[in-house]
Amino acid sequence: MDLNDKIPDTSSADARKGRDIQGIPWEQINITRKKYRQSRLEQYKNYENVPNSGEEAMKDCKPTEKGGIYYEFRRNTRSVKSTILHFQLRNLVWATSKHDIYLVSHYSIRHWSALSGVDTELINVQGHVAPREKHAGSLLEGFYQTQVSTLTVKDNLLVAGGFQGELICKHLDQEGISFCCRTTYDDNAITNAVEIFNTSSGAVHFMASNNDSGVRYYDMERFQLFKHFQFEWPVNVGFFGFLAISVTLMFYIWIFLLVLLLQACFVES
Repeated sequence: MDLNDKIPDTSSADARKGRDIQGIPWEQINITRKKYRQSRLEQYKNYENVPNSGEEAMKDCKPTEKGGIYYEFRRNTRSVKSTILHFQLRNLVWATSKHDIYLVSHYSIRHWSALSGVDTELINVQGHVAPREKHAGSLLEGFYQTQVSTLTVKDNLLVAGGFQGELICKHLDQEGISFCCRTTYDDNAITNAVEIFNTSSGAVHFMASNNDSGVRYYDMERFQLFKHFQFEWPVNVGFFGFLAISVTLMFYIWIFLLVLLLQACFVES
């Protein structure tokens, strides 16, 4: 049996009595929490693409004062367990409010309510997942045994991305799956991140960033591919505001260069 199964939940009352908020029985271990933390800070090396980036960032960080109240612990539960297959996967635990948690547990996408403690399965991707609606570009045959790599939830809309470029869309207030597609058949197709956002016109879109160096916008009303940006490198995370500003800036730079070129032509003539 997993050790976590033997450790009961920790409440705020337990924490006030001195119990560790993670439920770790330090009194039964030959090291204190303080010494273990210090040892971990000294010995554990974080993965980083830029050497010494952590040390450089610390120079610009304002040191915090110990003893300050930055949050209030409420509860730690082990009744719901998220499954993260690789440390670089993103957003497999998603909170839409103080009490609503969406997570991936093995092949199950679930919702857990911190208020009621109720755990509900929304999508089981271990078997066959297929859309109930018909949209152009949707894979009506669906997917089998999808490994979920990222997740996003907003305004009763859920989008899950997979290791093979899969996208699964569901309206949380409706039965079944609304849309399934494969963004790319590239050998390195993993979906790194997905984001749901509202455009300036109020339309609901979602964006998928993949390891095939592509970022794709989809219209969530008709589930149609709206835009496809191709980069020279795999995109880990994309945010609509940043990309929109970047594209707009590139457009104005292009206009500016065109004006300079026309002016140069007139001067020469």
